[in-house]
Amino acid sequence: MIETRPEDGAADAMQDMIVLVEPLIPALRRYARSLLREPAAADDLVQDCLERAITRWGQRRSDGDVRSWLFAIIHNLAINRLRQSARRGAHVAIEDAGEAAVAHAPTQEDGVRHRDVVRALEGLSEDQRAVVLLVSVEGLSYAETAKALDVPIGTVMSRLSRGRERLQRILESGAAVTSPHLRRVK
Repeated sequence: MIETRPEDGAADAMQDMIVLVEPLIPALRRYARSLLREPAAADDLVQDCLERAITRWGQRRSDGDVRSWLFAIIHNLAINRLRQSARRGAHVAIEDAGEAAVAHAPTQEDGVRHRDVVRALEGLSEDQRAVVLLVSVEGLSYAETAKALDVPIGTVMSRLSRGRERLQRILESGAAVTSPHLRRVK
């Protein structure tokens, strides 16, 4: 009687796995390249597929087709990577990125300007503010604004003109910049 050691069984299983998986690697690489269209990423995908196949070899169905099992693994890994890259955006190496990709115009002035415009809008009468916001911000036509406010279209045009002029005067004078909570102390 020949005595077998557990290591012999593991070695046999490993040899069986190599015999079944190794001939499929070129096909897996072709499929990965067609999915990802980038050779380096495709090679990484194949490596991840093989790693998953090795670590989960015992979980596969013994009556199942190894080829379809491996293609299912690589397909699912590729889909996960594509979804992940869609969430993260395109990867650009810092060496390949132009100045526009890493340099952004300062936005502090935009915030200050926005705050000034909001404060200047508060300086308009309720009628003028409503018309300015509906036409200029919400993009309603004069007719739609007239209907929404239940006023004649001529009134809308008049309030809009006066509101824009008043808004411009407030912004030019800097009155919108002063805070109502602060006062000048002499």
